[in-house]
Amino acid sequence: MSEIKICESGAKFAHASVGSLQAFEGKQFVKEAVGSSSCEISFGTLPKGAAVPFFHSHRENEEHYIILSGSGRFQVDDEVFDIAEGSVIRVSTGCDRNLLCTSEQPMTYICIQAKEGSLGNYTGSDADIRERRSLL
Repeated sequence: MSEIKICESGAKFAHASVGSLQAFEGKQFVKEAVGSSSCEISFGTLPKGAAVPFFHSHRENEEHYIILSGSGRFQVDDEVFDIAEGSVIRVSTGCDRNLLCTSEQPMTYICIQAKEGSLGNYTGSDADIRERRSLL
């Protein structure tokens, strides 16, 4: 299983890394490492023919799966569909979900879990554009 590495942190940020995604194996949650208060993010991999070992649902949080590599099948309750690199899947609360890797290469994905219905302003409506000297 890959380990998350705390890289840097400050009063207003935290930076952690799971390392190379091509070498990543297992499942790693990052909420604790970065001190998140709005969502849980996890990285996961599944080798060929492997599925998450259980179905699960959430009472309050919807999940978004982003497939970074590989391909497979996704099941939500009794509906099954193909997924592949670049797929983004949102799953509502109160329904069972699971995924299976069918590709020769491992399937690597990110899962973001956040309270369903909680998103208010976002992107442009929540951003303040500022003039600032770049230190990059």
